[in-house]
Parts: sequence; structure tokens; C-alpha cells
Amino acid sequence: MIEGVMMRSPTYYATAVRTPQGRIVIQKTPYVGLTHRFKFLNIPIIRGAINLIETLFVGIRSLSFSASQAVEEEEKDRSKKSGGSTLAIFGSIVLALGLGISLFFYLPLVLTELTPVKGGLAFNLLDGAFRLAIFLLYIYLVSRWKEMRRIFQYHGAEHKTIFAFEAGKDLTTETAKEFSTLHPRCGTSFLIVVMLVSIIVFIFLGRPDSWSDRLLRFAMIPLIGGISFEFVKLSSKESFSRIVKPAVWPGLALQKITTQEPSEDMLEVAIAALDACLDYKSVKLELPST
Repeated sequence: MIEGVMMRSPTYYATAVRTPQGRIVIQKTPYVGLTHRFKFLNIPIIRGAINLIETLFVGIRSLSFSASQAVEEEEKDRSKKSGGSTLAIFGSIVLALGLGISLFFYLPLVLTELTPVKGGLAFNLLDGAFRLAIFLLYIYLVSRWKEMRRIFQYHGAEHKTIFAFEAGKDLTTETAKEFSTLHPRCGTSFLIVVMLVSIIVFIFLGRPDSWSDRLLRFAMIPLIGGISFEFVKLSSKESFSRIVKPAVWPGLALQKITTQEPSEDMLEVAIAALDACLDYKSVKLELPST
């Protein structure tokens, strides 16, 4: 989010944003996921693929709200009139998916096909190496953008706040400060797992020799997302954490780039977002800065 944090619970998602005037503005929206509404969808792997699409939908809506709060007051009316529609959000999701698939799945495939590698195993290992390299380069380039530092600080504030909540602590800036910015269930860790799982899945498909083979690989992306979701979910269980810890470590290491130590006012925003998910306040409200 831009100067903000989005939190999601089983019944709501809420975005808290610090406005240029210093206030904390909260947008709270009732939302029950498809896997909670339809129990037949709440099965391993399928629920992960569905959750991934829902997260994109919720994330883009929240990003649109945070962006609207960053502009001056006189520009907000124009922003509300020109954006935020369901069609625009759907278009943004399609565009985000298209760019992601092109950059992290199609481009590595093209680069690998330009090499003399022929064997299925070697081909897919090289394809996976290209995919991982492109992803890490992307993260590195993004981190070099100075404006991203504040976003990464808010990312760290989100993790600290969630850690405090999961530990049963009072949600205050003082208690949240004590916790780490590195969380095993972070989206960064999920993306690293996706990169690794894709290598394993694609090995079984062999080398793609036709367009139907390539399309089959792209069709496997929801499966890869579903498997990765289950793996990350499993890593949060104490009984399995030691077994899967080596595979979780790369994601935690990468979070040293994608999260930064937040300021106290950033922790206030993260706490406000989480508070909004945990009670029954109005859908949209404003809180004064504390």
C-alpha cells in the first residue's frame, strides 16, 4: 500500500492509510472468501489457487484506496469519479496476471529455448534458474527505488503487528516493536516457494516442443500456486516447522530486503488496520493520529 497497510480477517479486510494531513483513514469492507462460503472449495491445493486470485482482487482494491488518499483533497473527487469501478479492478487483475506470467514464466522459457540444452531435466532446471534469477533481479531493482523504502517499512510494520497479535499481546506500538519484521507466511516467502515448486512440477512435463506443451505449462500455474499455498500454510504449524524450515529460509532471507524497520507512526497505521478487522466498526471511518 501507499503510506498504509492492508489486513484481512475471515470476515473483513481493512486498509489503513496515513494521509498527507497526518490523519489515519480506514476503509473497512466486509468480505468472506469463497472457500469459507462454499465448503467444497476448501480443499487442499484448490483453496490455494482461489486464495491467490482473491488476494489479487482485494490487494488491487486496497491499493486503489491508498493511492486516492495520497493525492490532495481537490483531486480526490476526480479520482473517485474516474477509478475504482469493478471493471477497472478486473482489468487491473488481468493486467497484473499477464505481466507476472510473461515476466516470470514466459521469458525464462524463451531464454532457455535459446540455449542448446535438450534434455527434459536439464531444460527445466535451467528454466527454473532463469526464473529465479529474473525474480531476484526484479526484487533488487525495486529495492533500489528510494520511494520503495517507506513501503518496505510499512511491510515491516505489518509483520510486527501480526506477530504481536499471534503472541496474544496488547496491540500497542511498544509491544509490536519487540517483534521481528520477518514472517514465514509473508507473500515474499510465498513467491520464493512458487519459484521452487514450479521447477519440480515442470520437470514432470518434460521439455515443451509445441505450443500445446507451452500452454500446458501455463495451465499448471494455478496448481503451482495451490501447492505453494499449502506448503506455506504447513510451515506455520509447529509440528512441521522444523521439517520445512530449510525451504522457508530463502523467503525469510529475501524479506531482509522487502521489509525494513518501521517508525512508530507506521506501527500505528498497521495496528489501526488490524483493529478494524477484529471488531464491528462501520465500513469506513477515520481515526485521529495518536
